[in-house]
Parts: sequence; C-alpha cells; structure tokens
Amino acid sequence: MIPSRRAVLRGAAAAAAAVPLAGATAGSAFASSAAPAAGPDGSGAAGHGTAGLGPNVLVFDPSMGDAAIQAQIDAVFAVQQSNQFGTERYALAFKPGTYRVEVNVGFYTHVLGLGDSPEDVVIHGHVTVDAQWFGGNGTQDFWRAAENLTIVPPDGLDRWAVAQAGPMRRVHVKGDMILMPSPPGNGWSSGGFLADSVVDGRIDSGSQQQWLSRNDTIGGWTGANWNMVFVGVQGAPATSFPTPPYTTVDRTPVVREKPFLTVDRHGAYHVFVPALRRDSTGTSWAGGPAAGHSVPLTAFHVARPGDSAASINAALARGKHLLLTPGIYPLSAPLRVSRPGTVVLGLGLATLQAVRGNSLIEVADVGDVSVAGVILEAASAHSPVLLRVGDGRSRKSHADRPTALFDVFPRIGGAVPGGTEVSIRIDSNDVLVDHVWAWRADHGLDGTVGWSVNPAGVGFLVNGDRVTAYGLFVEHHQNYEVLWNGEQGRTYFFQNEHPYDVPAQSAWKHGGTNGFAAYKVGDHVTRHHAWGLGSYAYFDLGANIYTDRAYEVPDTPGVVLTSLMTVCLNGAGGGGILHCVNDTGDPVENGFGTYNMKAYSNGVGVV
Repeated sequence: MIPSRRAVLRGAAAAAAAVPLAGATAGSAFASSAAPAAGPDGSGAAGHGTAGLGPNVLVFDPSMGDAAIQAQIDAVFAVQQSNQFGTERYALAFKPGTYRVEVNVGFYTHVLGLGDSPEDVVIHGHVTVDAQWFGGNGTQDFWRAAENLTIVPPDGLDRWAVAQAGPMRRVHVKGDMILMPSPPGNGWSSGGFLADSVVDGRIDSGSQQQWLSRNDTIGGWTGANWNMVFVGVQGAPATSFPTPPYTTVDRTPVVREKPFLTVDRHGAYHVFVPALRRDSTGTSWAGGPAAGHSVPLTAFHVARPGDSAASINAALARGKHLLLTPGIYPLSAPLRVSRPGTVVLGLGLATLQAVRGNSLIEVADVGDVSVAGVILEAASAHSPVLLRVGDGRSRKSHADRPTALFDVFPRIGGAVPGGTEVSIRIDSNDVLVDHVWAWRADHGLDGTVGWSVNPAGVGFLVNGDRVTAYGLFVEHHQNYEVLWNGEQGRTYFFQNEHPYDVPAQSAWKHGGTNGFAAYKVGDHVTRHHAWGLGSYAYFDLGANIYTDRAYEVPDTPGVVLTSLMTVCLNGAGGGGILHCVNDTGDPVENGFGTYNMKAYSNGVGVV
C-alpha cells in the first residue's frame, strides 16, 4: 500500500529528533533560533559584496575555502533539516567557480548559483534532499529549492527525495539522479518538479508517487507509481499510461523560465529574466546563454522582513522591481503590482503573511509580470484571496507578453491559523503558471489545523482565457480544489488530495452532491485540455466520507482529459471516491485502491 503523507508516522514530525546526515555539524556556528553573525556591512556571515541582501543570504566565493563554506552549509542544515514550521529562511548563494562541498538542503533553504549559466557554478559533491529527520519517509520534504548549478556527485548519484514545493531548476547533474529517500527508511516521496535541467545519466523515480519534468534533457528514466508527466523533455519515455503511468507531451507550447539572481565579474548583482519560448523542447541554455534580458539590482527594491506593505508599495509605484530577501513578512495590506514587466522575486522561500484578513499580492491586468519564489500564508481569518492576477473578466490579450507565476506556494494553516476564500485567482488572459502548490494544511503546529481553524474555499480559480499551467498541486481545500471557468485552458500535471478532516458527510456536500470535484471545468466552457491528473482521498476521522466524482467537466468534444487517475488511501476505513469523471469510472473506496482512465471527452471515458 502506498501511504498518505499523514497516515504514515502521523504526528511523528512534531516529535522527531534532528538526525544529522553525513557531514552535518551539530556544533557549528548557528544557534537553532538565530541567524549567522552579520558581516561588517550587515550582509551576513559570508562577508562582503552581498548588495545588502540581509543576514540570511550567505554568499560563497571559492576564495573562502571549501572547509569554511562547508561549516556554514552544515550549520544551516543543522537548523533547518527538521524545521518544518519554523520561522528561519536561508539562501545559500554560490558565486561562479568550483566548490568541493556537500550541500544537504533542509526546509526553507534555497540553494542557487549566481552565474549566467548553470555551468558557471560547479559543485563537486552532492546537493541532497533526504528524509532521515522523518524516519526515512520523504512525503513531508516540502519548501526548499535548488537552481542554476552544475552538480558532479563523486559516486555518480545525486538524491533529490522531495515532496511538494521542492523545485529543481536550471541544474546540470553530471551523473544519475534518484528521487526517493535513502536507507534505512527507504520510504515514500510525494511530488516533485524538475525544469530547464540536464541529467546526463538516468533518473530513478523509486518510491516517488508523482512527478513533472518540463523542458529537461535526460539520459533516461526508470520507475513509476501513479503519475509521471514529461513535457518538452528530451530523452523522456514514450506515453504508456497507465502501464507504466507515463504521459509524454513532446513540446512545451509556451513558457518562460523563472527569473534568477546573478553577479558579474565586477561584483554587481542583476536579475536575469528569460525570454518567452514557444513550441520548445529541452533547456533554454542548451545552445549557449539563454535568451532574455538582465535587470540591475539597483532597479529593485530589496525588501527585508519588517518592511511594511506601504513602504514596498511606494517602491513599486515608483517603478521599482521587488526582491524579497529571506524571512517572514507580516502584511496588513496587499502588495500591488501595476506596471507591465515588473519582477517580484523571493529568495529563501520568502513568506508573506496576511495578518488582517487582506490579500497578499494583487497584480493588475497587465502583461509580462513575474511573481516567483514565495510562500503566501493566511495568518488571519477570512482573507478573500491570497494572490490575484487581474480584477474581473477582461478581453485584453497578453499573448505576446504573458504574466507568469513560478514556485508560488499558498499555505493555510500548519504554521499559523488562518483562512481564505480563494488561494490563487486568475482573471487575466494568457497567464502562465509554472509550478504552484496551494496547500490547506492537514498537519502542523498545535492550534493551526482543523475544519474550522484553517478554512479554505477554492484552491485555484481561473476566470481568464488561454491560461496554461505546468505543475498544479492543490490540496485539502473545502470547495473545488480547482475551478476553471476560462476558455482554452491547459494543465500539464495535476496532483490533489481531498481534505482529510471532513467531520461528517453533511459538511462535505453541496446540493445533492457528495463532496466537491478536485478539478472542475465550468459548465459553459467549450475548450479545455488537461494531461496527467491524479486525485486522492484519505478521510481520517472514520466518518465514511464520500466524494461523488474527482473530475467534473462539461460533456463537449472540446473538453478533453488525458491520463487521469483516482486513489483511495483509507486503509481499512470507509469512504472514498465514487466516480472518476462525472458519473463515469469505477469507485475507489473502503480501503486502498486505484483507478485509471486513459482519456475522457464528450461523455466517453477510455480505460
């Protein structure tokens, strides 16, 4: 049986002791609740030249020496490896050069190279996510990232055993890669995202439950469990869903890569904004420097925790871009982005908290905005929405300059109690969504999780037309997880779990329908296509809860679902999902079970 995240070792996260991996130094320079000592310019223990990025951006230079760098990496990991709902945030930034270090990546840790190309920063060592902090179970390895590096593992194998919100981007692995935890646990991992990367060898998914690879070049792939999706990937396996459950789309129709921080040979910082690509395959940097433009950091407002919404909005109104340095930002009003081409870039899983029932980011109906690398947290009751793009339906086309969201992670509950009606709402047209995880917490600190403690309505609401999503993870919301009202929408990979904590069927019902569909396409929509969909039910209160259907779509030829599945994880308990799409497809209920459907359109399912 493949366990749910919470069902296995339920509650152990709160009590698990930190068990250092090889190389972790418990007695190193960081206290468990303190940042590293600041350098003379206030830029952090890494020292000079960090352009005021704050104490939790550690910038490494080869001249510092590998041993000194390793000590700081290990000190961060000692704090962060099991710090699932802590307040510390870190970015480990490597200037161009070669390093011989081991990088274990814990919670809220962002590892990034500062070169123009991934080849500019070479790590002779591993960049690792493992799960020894949780007994070898990787299904809670959330909120961490690595990008813009070359990794040369000495033994030829790099391990990236992540769950949701653990992206790897613009990375070159000179060897093989494995996506599950190491012995002795050898437990499950649960959802990941690899983009714009090269893996010379073979990727072994192992116990990984589901995965999206986009615009990668790989030497091969082995392993599958539920739902593995490849879009624009050179070396991907052919579509064979459901045996094995591979879904391959040869080319990526339209995409921009995530903006990233760089430093030039004079020590000046910039943010590189990659160009739009259409009908693409493989990485953006395969033929040399990626197309795009560079924005000097002097054009950014570099925010630090403690900055108010008013001060940040004043900078945005003056035409500044926004760089959010690592930390938590309690905000009593939304950040308002109204200028086309604005970049909002978070380092170190920067976390915005809505503390007065407010929204957090509101993007006007303009083009070419980037919002990237942020956690959006409901920290008070009844926020209307955490992130909104546009304001009402619009006829304005942004096809030539689409706004894009990258690694955006709404969170309701877990660390603090709070609620929202909608996590992400998209009203503008042509928006690109490149990896989001909208999570209503199913576990967390005491007093932060419960049916009425962390209420959340719709997870991902689309009213705009021609919206494209790559890597859509939406879990545990109490209404439709995804509600898609816009025309010509496209989703490449969807992963979902229904809410665990439904107290009674009467609380999980609308009209005469049990529960809410995980993925709902509006009744009026005539054109929509989604590939690689997985929806799972695990109801943990023993109340025999049912959802009538996982997917709900209008029966029209232009609405097509390809490679979709349902899972029941209730063990010996009752309840489950009665139909896959509409009233079609067998139930998964009263125990563990899976159901697969190759395609659905116009009332017909192909099994």
